[in-house]
Amino acid sequence: MKKMNLLVLGLGMAVSGLANAAGYGVVDLEKVVSQSQYLKQQNASLEQSVKPQTAKLEQINKELEALRQKAQAQGANKDQLAAQYQAKVTEFQTIQQGVQAKVQSAIQSTNQTFETRVKQVAEQLRQENSLDLVVNKNAVLSYDPKFDLTDKMTQKVNAIK
Repeated sequence: MKKMNLLVLGLGMAVSGLANAAGYGVVDLEKVVSQSQYLKQQNASLEQSVKPQTAKLEQINKELEALRQKAQAQGANKDQLAAQYQAKVTEFQTIQQGVQAKVQSAIQSTNQTFETRVKQVAEQLRQENSLDLVVNKNAVLSYDPKFDLTDKMTQKVNAIK
């Protein structure tokens, strides 16, 4: 109960702080992200960059399946087939780990760049519109749609090269 009272008190203080603000802007960050040309370009570029490795993984996977079927069909040479199979599994895992590391690194870099762009544009919009703050739509319980800066932010974020 104490926690609930503190939460309500904190929310009330936050809302009263907003009421004292000379101006605010609201941005739907999900929409900005979904309409970001930068993120779309980065995703396409990442897909292209890992395409050779993913094709190689598919090829190795087919080879592994062929070796497995061959081992089931033949009684002889099981040790040799097992060694070939293990070598292919190791190759597969090595390539897969490399692709995962590359993807994670690219995603982290892209997210950092995009976050910097969004913050830069938010500050620019705040200054241009003489606002005290710009908030994420999802962090607000209710707002007047005339304060929505989402389209302006999307245009400005997409304009950054």
